[in-house]
Amino acid sequence: MTSRQVSPASTEGVQAIAVSRRFGAAQALYPTDFSLGAGQQLAIMGPSGCGKSTLLNILGGLDRPDEGEVWVNGRPLSYTDRDLTRLHRSVVGFVFQGYGLIPSLTAIENVEFTLLVQGVDAATRQRKSLALLDAVGLGDLAGRYPEELSGGQRQRVAVARSVVHTPALVLADEPTGNLDRENGLGVMAVLIAACHAANAALVLVTHDVEIAAMMEGTVQMADGRIVPSVGPHSLAPSPREPFAPPIPQPGVSR
Repeated sequence: MTSRQVSPASTEGVQAIAVSRRFGAAQALYPTDFSLGAGQQLAIMGPSGCGKSTLLNILGGLDRPDEGEVWVNGRPLSYTDRDLTRLHRSVVGFVFQGYGLIPSLTAIENVEFTLLVQGVDAATRQRKSLALLDAVGLGDLAGRYPEELSGGQRQRVAVARSVVHTPALVLADEPTGNLDRENGLGVMAVLIAACHAANAALVLVTHDVEIAAMMEGTVQMADGRIVPSVGPHSLAPSPREPFAPPIPQPGVSR
């Protein structure tokens, strides 16, 4: 896609301007524009190796583009250690296919961890984390360790952890890839509702057409490029009613 004249500093959510990425001789991502506003949700689909995860990692500051720039919540990514730490602690939440939970921590301690590194006091950490675990249906399992939870339960903990700090942007890379259909749909309903409650922009990478259909919009990628699309599934989806009822905001008393 070609570059457009934009005013990223006035845009909430996430915006990429002509970002590209090469790994050796392979062009993983050609110059690409991308924009998603606060509270909007978009699925990115396409075959393996088409650049989906590369784009997602660039949007979240996990990888740096060779060219172009990224703005998140009205601020450009500078890629200094200090700014990336701030970004990942306060602004962006991640959900990965492999859960990413710390085995030695309980469910509630895993959710609390993001707040712990922010310096939030223990009482506030526990209150917010337990409220979210209750919202995703795991309040009674808050004291269990990851090995004591099913795959669907682990991913629900990961979802709670991704939004406990009320991020502006949540990035999910194949979050249902290790789950059966029923658990996958359930986890996605929780993730979508959590992002609605936080008014966070949500970008989802998936191969699953049924999962993608739960989002407000869908784009396709092929050979390192976003494929132009028409119809209801567009790059900048229009708000509609949430897929699932909103869950309580983090910190709300039970």
